[in-house]
Amino acid sequence: MPETAGPKPVAEPRYEAPASSAQEPLPPPSAPPAAAPPEVGQGTAPATEAFAEPVHAAQPGAEASRREPQVPEPAPGQGPPAPNHGPAPRPLYIVHVAPELAPVAKVGGLGDVVFGLARELEVRGHHVEVVLPKYDAMRYDHIFGLAQSYHDLWVPWQGGAIHCTVYFGFVHGRRCYFIEPHSRENFFNRGRVYGFGDDVLRFAFFSRAAVEFLWKAGKHPDIIHCHDWQTALVPVLLYEIYQHMGMTHPRVCFTIHNFQHQGIAGSDVLRATGLNHPERFFHYDRLRDNRNPFALNLTKGGVVYSNFTTTVSPRHAWEAKDQGQGFGLEPTLHVHHGKFGGVINGIDFDVWNPGSDPHIPVHYDVGSIDRKYENKRALRHRLLIADNAKPIVAFVGRLDPQKGLELVRHGLFETLRHAGQFVLLGSSPDERINHEFLWAKNQLNENADCHLEIGYNEELAHLIYAGADMLLVPSRFEPCGLTQLIAMRYGTIPIVREVGGLADTVFDKDHSDRPLHERNGYVFRNYDNRGLESALGRAISCYYQYPEDFRNLMRNAMRCDYSWNIPGQHYLNIYEYIRAK
Repeated sequence: MPETAGPKPVAEPRYEAPASSAQEPLPPPSAPPAAAPPEVGQGTAPATEAFAEPVHAAQPGAEASRREPQVPEPAPGQGPPAPNHGPAPRPLYIVHVAPELAPVAKVGGLGDVVFGLARELEVRGHHVEVVLPKYDAMRYDHIFGLAQSYHDLWVPWQGGAIHCTVYFGFVHGRRCYFIEPHSRENFFNRGRVYGFGDDVLRFAFFSRAAVEFLWKAGKHPDIIHCHDWQTALVPVLLYEIYQHMGMTHPRVCFTIHNFQHQGIAGSDVLRATGLNHPERFFHYDRLRDNRNPFALNLTKGGVVYSNFTTTVSPRHAWEAKDQGQGFGLEPTLHVHHGKFGGVINGIDFDVWNPGSDPHIPVHYDVGSIDRKYENKRALRHRLLIADNAKPIVAFVGRLDPQKGLELVRHGLFETLRHAGQFVLLGSSPDERINHEFLWAKNQLNENADCHLEIGYNEELAHLIYAGADMLLVPSRFEPCGLTQLIAMRYGTIPIVREVGGLADTVFDKDHSDRPLHERNGYVFRNYDNRGLESALGRAISCYYQYPEDFRNLMRNAMRCDYSWNIPGQHYLNIYEYIRAK
């Protein structure tokens, strides 16, 4: 490994983790769990009782934007937890290594999740830092106090080393480090985050640089939390290289946000990162892709080498392991099922708050729900659609085949046939898909009950959530989904397909076995027109024929607590579990 010229750190906010009671080596990647797994949803059958993930039940006080940390409510039928007279658990030192962080580097929901979870953990008294690439396309106006923090970080790469500078700054209160490499590859100065032929090498470098920075800066976090394939090499590097250099304290939690993208690579990534001995890593039990014996799979490496792997809902954990939605990783998830589970994402209740949202004209809450209709009128005025008594059905999100675009198009015309109005906000990186929806927009140009906005506008998204009556989410697969959570926060009723995180968060008004006060939307099972027509038709019929029932459904949705409160506790359970291993 090339020798550095000697790191020269400058003054920076520094957290010294309390001394660990043991500094044992990291457990081998194939080691089984040493104790019972933490209370998170495991990748098993989808029956309600199969998941330890507590229900985000409707809570009368859920509309409060923030609250003091509190003990999670026990499951129904359980008594209060026994009092704990032992010492309070010490704060954890947690480092997130991620390719995105909202709002500075946001492509999808991953950036929101990293920010929301980091903030929740800080609210609970833990020290949290986030390590990111320093993209040229970041929103630098959201970074406070950006300054060089570490000079002369030399990162081993391709048998030599690349010189990097590390910057520190606050992103809406989050402590963040940004790694900027100085090399002819120009890894992160390309105008956007993803979409290049060498993305695997770009983020392999970032993974090596992130761990090198933690080691050179003397940082020994309790937990390193990695996100998606872009950072999946972190636990591999930690186990194969850095623990032998003395970095034995951190444990790794690895979260897979989307199994569809796994980081498929060749042997060049091994040479580049210093993971020599390709015969070792092309072994089926390590990084060799399950489908292609001549390829490496970075996500598989993250599963094998991490201490615990999560995905973003209990239902999706089961689907990925047992229902063919692991995109080839099913055998690996079965082997490592004892350290695999699902935790539903939360949403930021400060950003998504109809009681204080700066992007909507009229604020409201569950006690003043009639004021929502003033936002409905404002939405119609902005989009130039008819102001009448019809319900507005909306779609907000990426125009990606995963989102069920055939059913979105069918839902548009089905809404119009059922005397409703339809609003769409979204775009696709695939111009062919954009053109298809632009064609539909032109065909419906004269229809006063329809507006399709091909693009994305954050302010308009907030207004749609506040002004629409229903939100359509007919996904083919959906690891978690955030749009249905946001919609419920605003009293907009989700109409969803029973898949992934949608099935874990939306409970059908007519057919759910949950108590009436926990039912919060409409659900259909099969990915076909008939299923969508049934759910959409029932929703619109209830709106017209049983307005008070629909109003109660809106109240149920607004009382649901899908903040980061419960997911934050689940992740702390995981952290404590793997820290003790």
